[in-house]
Amino acid sequence: MGDRFGRYSKSIIQERALPDIRDGLKPVQRRILFAMNKDGNTFDKGFRKSAKSVGNVMGNFHPHGDSSIYEALVRLSQDWKIREPLVEMHGNNGSMDGDPAAAMRYTEARLSKISNLMLQDIDKDTVPMTLNFDDTEKEPIVLPARMPNLFVNGATGISAGYATEIPPHNLGELIDALIYLLGHPQATTADLMEFVPGPDFPTGGIVQGIEGIQKAYETGRGRIVVRAKTAIEELRGGRQQIVVTEIPYEVNKAQLVKRINDLRLAKKVEGIADARDETDRSGLRIAIELKKNADATGILNYLLMNTDLQINYNFNMVAIDDHRPVRVGLKHYLGAYLAFQQSVITKRTEYKQKKAQERLHIVEGLIKALSILDQVIKTIRASKNKADAQANLVREYGFTDTQAGAIVALQLYRLTNTDVTALNDEADRLQKSLAEYHLILNDAKELNKVLRQELRAVKKEFATPRQTQIEAHVEKLTVDTKVTVADEDVIVLVSAAGYIKRTSLRSFNASPLDENGLKEDDYPLLIQQTNTLAHLFVFTSHGHLIYRPVHELFDAKWKETGEHLSQTIGLQDDEKIVSAMLFESLDQAGTVILASSDGQIKQTAFKEIVPGSRYKSHASQIMKLHSDAERLINAIYCDPTYANQSIVTISRTGYALRFAVDEVPVQSTRTAGVRAINLKENDTLANIALVSDESRLAIITQRGAYKAMAVSELEVGTRARRGNLILHRLKNAHLVVDFLAYPADFTGSLEIITNRPVIQDVQVTDHHLGAPKSNGSFVIDDESQGQPVRIQFKQVVAQGEQSLV
Repeated sequence: MGDRFGRYSKSIIQERALPDIRDGLKPVQRRILFAMNKDGNTFDKGFRKSAKSVGNVMGNFHPHGDSSIYEALVRLSQDWKIREPLVEMHGNNGSMDGDPAAAMRYTEARLSKISNLMLQDIDKDTVPMTLNFDDTEKEPIVLPARMPNLFVNGATGISAGYATEIPPHNLGELIDALIYLLGHPQATTADLMEFVPGPDFPTGGIVQGIEGIQKAYETGRGRIVVRAKTAIEELRGGRQQIVVTEIPYEVNKAQLVKRINDLRLAKKVEGIADARDETDRSGLRIAIELKKNADATGILNYLLMNTDLQINYNFNMVAIDDHRPVRVGLKHYLGAYLAFQQSVITKRTEYKQKKAQERLHIVEGLIKALSILDQVIKTIRASKNKADAQANLVREYGFTDTQAGAIVALQLYRLTNTDVTALNDEADRLQKSLAEYHLILNDAKELNKVLRQELRAVKKEFATPRQTQIEAHVEKLTVDTKVTVADEDVIVLVSAAGYIKRTSLRSFNASPLDENGLKEDDYPLLIQQTNTLAHLFVFTSHGHLIYRPVHELFDAKWKETGEHLSQTIGLQDDEKIVSAMLFESLDQAGTVILASSDGQIKQTAFKEIVPGSRYKSHASQIMKLHSDAERLINAIYCDPTYANQSIVTISRTGYALRFAVDEVPVQSTRTAGVRAINLKENDTLANIALVSDESRLAIITQRGAYKAMAVSELEVGTRARRGNLILHRLKNAHLVVDFLAYPADFTGSLEIITNRPVIQDVQVTDHHLGAPKSNGSFVIDDESQGQPVRIQFKQVVAQGEQSLV
């Protein structure tokens, strides 16, 4: 089985899928060109039915299905796939939209003018011939290929263990490089790239990445970016449209337009009103009409990133060289092509030399015969027949058999003096030609001179201007979120249990505030009106940060529960949400202040916590915790534009310490911070707050007592001290479970949440400021309502007014 598969692999590598380095053709293509040329189906004759050409190829040279032959014939005629089409076709030969060609009984074909270069001199023994599949005819192993077809028209194919992807190039540029290499055999790839800067696709477009081209030309493998040629046009009414006039190579235009419209209908990108294919006889044109005030550049960048308006093209330049598949670079190919053309010219010259020598031999015999014409005629008349006459001439006058045969076959009207003159002139011309042939065959410089002249003649007649623009660097595309997300006001909810959702204002306003879809043992930590372009940051008790763009949050009705964070990011069983923040932009100048239960604190620059590409499935570490028992207790954003800010820390046993924000160093996300407060044994940090001199503190204890006090009662000192006791010691001691800071002019309500949970509202204006060591007043019955665990601002959004209270 291995032996048979090996033979099969060898067959499809050498005789089906990969092109020959010399003529750049696969066997089926070579057979099509040879058969059409043999039948006289050339550019200077009329068109013939494609079915006739396919039948001739299949019957004489290619014993495979007619569909594969016709598909190859059609591809050779498609000017959006082939840089220099080798076949001209009348009728439907397909389109850039992926439409198939009409059946071969409807179309007509003939060889193009440039394909004459591929077959030129094939009748002069320039290439080896072999018997066809049934040994009835001979076919060429390779065509003379007087143009560098492998790189001009490129190739694509897949065989066993090998594949090839060679892009099309510009004929004139390749010929310039060939001529240069002919005179400078030691030229480097960089030298040759002065002439061949990169591929030249028939569909034009823009190629980016000179490094990828250079690597491909050196090694045969490389990667470039190919993007469409676009322009932004102004329309009436202040609107714009993106116009595409060239698309990347081998991109299906119809599917491209459909993809753009799919993105528009799915609202993956905002601002596109319509996308139309306006291609006509004058050329390719796709119009992408934009809505008023749309960001044309941003939308174009999004389309380049998410559609085939920009593609990656991978060079894999494999060809058959000396019966073996070889990955070739630019110099390797040009060198191999020059060697082949030198061989073609040498064999053609040898053929012409042989023919000239044969003719000169006959001419010399005719001249000699005319000089003794009477004797020759007498001898012929005395002979019995043609063979006898030929033998008598050889015997009596010393002619060779070839000369004697020519004399016997000579027509009487040629026995004139003028004919002798013509023969003498012909002999002189033949002598000169033989001298030229001898020079070419024996002097490499003369051979190269002929090759150079012929290459220049090909360039003069067939070279065309470059169609693909080349840019040195790959442009990095960035897309503003505003381009892909509809600008819409929404309500965002984050619950203590880890449920998050966004809700439209319409759904929110149509439902009671407390019918938020949360379970009985859950409660909201954040309810805030924001925009779909905003960003949500969620901090957990295990020192993790979870990021979500608001537009990616689960879109649910207000009465629905929403999505739990564990559906995308694994939360541990005892991991809780401690803080949630919304930001309009990721470009914030401030810091995030973080504190842990063991009394550690630090600042981290906001730009350090901006998420990476894996934010959807991975939480990032925001603070390192010293042990499994420690917890992150709060995260607060510190705006540097606010002056005279300080930090208050209060321990569970009631020790409070106030110090300046500058006392806390700015550290990275993976550090544990510095000591905020000097805790006694078995004491923990209850919470921290960012305050000003006018702020007030709302403190809640485990026994249900609420205490309000002025921040000014606490002097600003240095961190890492014990602090001042702010509770009166009792036998049944009060312990601080939580506190927050609020402005002096705040007149709203606070929520105290118990472990059951029960939510108890507290109106701050109903409570006077307490003395530094008072315990406040009871607002919660811990036996009937449970022990308090959290105090927060009342989550109220004014329904119908669309604003945060």
